[in-house]
Amino acid sequence: MTSTKQTAASPDPSRQNMNSESLNTKDMRRILTSSFIGSLIEYYDFLLYATAAAIVFSQVFFTNLGPGFAAFASFGTLAAGYLARPLGGAIFGHFGDRVGRKNVLVISMVTMGAGTTAIGLLPTTAQIGVIAPVLLILLRILQGLAVGGEWGGAMLMALEHSPSKRRGFAASFANMGGPAGAALATLAVSAATLLPQDQFLAWGWRIPFLISVVLVTVGLVIRLKIAETPLFQELQNKAEAKKIPLLEVITKNPKSLLLGVIAGTSVYSLAGVVTVWAVSHAVNEGADKTGVLNAKAAAAVVMLLVVIVSARLSDRFGRRPVMLTGVISAAVCAFPILWLVELGTVWSFAIAVMLGQGLQGVIFGPFGAFTAELFPTHMRYTGASLAYQSASTLGAGFTPAIATGLVLTAGGSPTLLGAVWILAFAAAAAAILLTREGSTRDLTTMKAGSGRT
Repeated sequence: MTSTKQTAASPDPSRQNMNSESLNTKDMRRILTSSFIGSLIEYYDFLLYATAAAIVFSQVFFTNLGPGFAAFASFGTLAAGYLARPLGGAIFGHFGDRVGRKNVLVISMVTMGAGTTAIGLLPTTAQIGVIAPVLLILLRILQGLAVGGEWGGAMLMALEHSPSKRRGFAASFANMGGPAGAALATLAVSAATLLPQDQFLAWGWRIPFLISVVLVTVGLVIRLKIAETPLFQELQNKAEAKKIPLLEVITKNPKSLLLGVIAGTSVYSLAGVVTVWAVSHAVNEGADKTGVLNAKAAAAVVMLLVVIVSARLSDRFGRRPVMLTGVISAAVCAFPILWLVELGTVWSFAIAVMLGQGLQGVIFGPFGAFTAELFPTHMRYTGASLAYQSASTLGAGFTPAIATGLVLTAGGSPTLLGAVWILAFAAAAAAILLTREGSTRDLTTMKAGSGRT
């Protein structure tokens, strides 16, 4: 006779999943799918704004400025969302560490969907005046808060359910959602650009933003079916569950946080240059807009594939060796990529963005597990989110505007931009070398401060 009650001889199935070496179980497939789809939707919404900022917003929300300054202002609103990401990571991370990963993820998805849909309905400056760009900035901040809470939770839902030797690959499903969402967002805008220019600027650009309603609905249906992570469930009866996660991260693990931020900034500075600034620059140099966007979408697919490979390699060889390979390679390729963008053709841009996104994928694949393994369970959502989102702010958030300013300062030459790029990757390499290898760590026994070198 069998019993439906859980006994000492009949352990929790979620714990069995963690002890197993396989991710190919029904529960794990559902968890990994949820992590990927949820992240895809959030980053579709968030990165859709980046594409629109590169080719649309300067013409509908900043119409009284010259082309160069309009682009700078448009990228400034882009940065506002990135500034909000660490705050979102702290807020959602606090509740994710105190009340659970799952419920917080549902709230972050609804928040993002509401902000993105509102942008799609926002009147232009010609219609309501200066209030239009003000509202655009506020909605971008709302997007930033939402995505700030999404990645950490989606990543931890996968990682904390997975077997220890597959953590890198499991965590990468949240990272895969980024390039997949970017590809979907770029293709949506690319399709809209097939409209006549006046119709595209009048209403066509809004369609990709309004599609968010459908995507969020699908994502919620999937997300509501998954269970809380076993590591968080174990935490509930321990004293650490009552502590304030943000204070714990700042006072007990500041070095881990700082190293994680510096390492991650390399990923996002690369993204800001090749997927935002380069798009605007190539289009302004005369490259076909639709062709540039299609190349960017193809590059996102390349990045997704590289993320899969690099994450799996990190489970075999460690996070640090794989990430260092990507960081060093990206520094070496800085000037070749910028030279290709400068040529101003679709094909040269395509090669540049595919190379850049591929190198980004090498670093990005292990990065979810890399940050998670820096912090113990009771502060992991907050710590990983703060590291990741702060890196995104310093990297992608400011890079397009900084890149524009550096090129203007250098009289149109990318020399200064390339030099700053190389310095950022040198700092990232040093940070990675100063961290402890996390792939062999036992997450169930980590203590505060144990992420230090």
